[in-house]
Amino acid sequence: MLHLLVGIDTESDNQWDAAARERPTFENIYALPRLHERFQRHGIRPTCLVTYPVATDRRSVEVIRQLTREGDCEIGAHHHVWETPPCAPEDARRHPYALQIPIERFEAQLAQLSDAVASVTGRRPVSYRSGRFGFSARHVSSLEQGGYRIESSVAPLFYETHKGGPDFVDAPLRPYFLAYDDPVKPGTSDLLELPLSVALNRRLPRTLERLYGRAPKPYLTRRILKALRLLRPMWLRPSYSSLADMMALARRIAASGLPLLNLLFHSSEAIVGGSPYNRTDAELQAFMDRLDRFLAFAVGELGAQPATFSEFRARWGGSEAAPQTAKSPCRAASLLGGP
Repeated sequence: MLHLLVGIDTESDNQWDAAARERPTFENIYALPRLHERFQRHGIRPTCLVTYPVATDRRSVEVIRQLTREGDCEIGAHHHVWETPPCAPEDARRHPYALQIPIERFEAQLAQLSDAVASVTGRRPVSYRSGRFGFSARHVSSLEQGGYRIESSVAPLFYETHKGGPDFVDAPLRPYFLAYDDPVKPGTSDLLELPLSVALNRRLPRTLERLYGRAPKPYLTRRILKALRLLRPMWLRPSYSSLADMMALARRIAASGLPLLNLLFHSSEAIVGGSPYNRTDAELQAFMDRLDRFLAFAVGELGAQPATFSEFRARWGGSEAAPQTAKSPCRAASLLGGP
């Protein structure tokens, strides 16, 4: 059965900007109830992955509690290294990935984040996403010990090792139980990875896909290939991809028998000026239109069943509870080309 998941990185305004990171504001959080009215029209309960500042801002806490009282969403944890204590003022400027910090500091921050989220909802969070997709296999054991059951930071084709970030080029699209030594291979942990839905617009052999993913000067290379209309990544992310690309990717996933459409955006993308993407009323309206039309398409034409992260784990785990083997054929490249 195909499921539709919507994971919202629920954070303060414009975390792409260093000045905004140093002096956080929360206008997008106060607007969340209007956003959730759109999800209700489609019968969708998103998973809101909440940062430490959101969980400790008084007015934001009131909004989150209202949403949880009304059953509009599931609340998980979203880890920003630069604003989760213990952190330093210079972290807001450095904007580090979680994989760059010592494991002891990661665990201290995870405990603070988990406690803050639990104080808002009355429940320990079980779903997790790392800011900037800065997840590492070193984090698996710590997340398990912290009571987490679902992780969703892995984006197939994502590559930022040149900036100190992760390499997820070989990640599968199918959910898998994580290994303790490699974030893109199935293993024996009890932490279920829900990869983001990302693939290329053309089918390629695995070797060429890897060359694309790890190309020198990857941003420049990808811009050139996209400008030449040769290759481009398709995300289930309405600020990154056109409606046509999102629909094409979703159809391909459904036709491949994969169980998951995992759509991502940041809460700050849903207001004007809250992100680099929707800077005008017209851009925001176009974003909302793509989101609405995609949700209607996924639930209607594709028959995808909406689920929160933990709901998906309960449903999927009932039939595939055993960790997947490394020989699973349903990897991202199987949607793109040959073995």
